[in-house]
Amino acid sequence: MIQLAEKNNFKFDTVQMPVNVLDACFRSFSREVIPVALQKNIAVLAMKSIGDKHILESKTVTPIECLHYSLSTPASVVITGIDSMPILDQAFEAAKTSKDVSKSDIAAILQKTATVAADGKFEPFKTSQVFDSTAAHPEWLGYNPQAG
Repeated sequence: MIQLAEKNNFKFDTVQMPVNVLDACFRSFSREVIPVALQKNIAVLAMKSIGDKHILESKTVTPIECLHYSLSTPASVVITGIDSMPILDQAFEAAKTSKDVSKSDIAAILQKTATVAADGKFEPFKTSQVFDSTAAHPEWLGYNPQAG
């Protein structure tokens, strides 16, 4: 998208993408897109830190570790879903303690998740169309199958 935008003299101000502990090992936005965005002065909005609870189903990391990882990236902001006071408190705790997380702590978190991350099973937003509303509505992108 960034290349296409440049060809059409369009500049993105921000890019919003999944940035989480599993992303680093499978179709990685963090490794493929973030460096390009930063080079082009595009702010990164990190989402899916906990992957809509799918990452926690892997039983490899805690919610705080997930948030610490995302907070350790060069994202401008980490977007996390808040649906209750305990989840809000968890986000505050992660923000408060993130300054104490070292690069070796982050490496250990990634090492714990490497095996379960390898095939994308716990990132269904990358491996299925279940989260892609445009797959069910191609007309939103200007596609008209009746036009042939």
